[in-house]
Amino acid sequence: MNLIIGNIFSLLSSLCIAISAAQKSKKDLIKWQTFNIVFYMIACVVLEAYAALVSIFIALVRNVLSYKDRLTKKITAFLCLLIVIAGMWANNRGAVGILPIIAILSYTIFIYTTKNEQQMRYALILNMVLWLIHNVYIMAYPSALTNVLICLWTLIQIFKHKKPLKS
Repeated sequence: MNLIIGNIFSLLSSLCIAISAAQKSKKDLIKWQTFNIVFYMIACVVLEAYAALVSIFIALVRNVLSYKDRLTKKITAFLCLLIVIAGMWANNRGAVGILPIIAILSYTIFIYTTKNEQQMRYALILNMVLWLIHNVYIMAYPSALTNVLICLWTLIQIFKHKKPLKS
């Protein structure tokens, strides 16, 4: 029963991340990814993926601060440190449990360092690949399938929003 419930929340999470990839502004992208995080946190509790849960909670804080334009260099550095320490402390999945930590850490750095939504889309693809491996391992199959679809969808969005070269 936990597997079914976890996968339902995993699916809701995945729908939100798919919507985020099509957003035209970084702020809207982050808003939908915040909804994604809330649903995925519930899936992590049910599926007992504690390193992912702790790391994704910190990502929730990061997204709220970024959405409100309050993500400073010091806060970003603190969150990065917290992601590593708390994620490693809560890791109950060995090497696979490190993947969410890497995914959230790298995405936190991208959110702080770029204002460009195209670069955020590239970062999202990298993030999805790491989550794909983790999701297969914890049997969050809707999220794993959606990770693949999000990579493809995000590639389409990259080409759709690609600015023509100026001559």
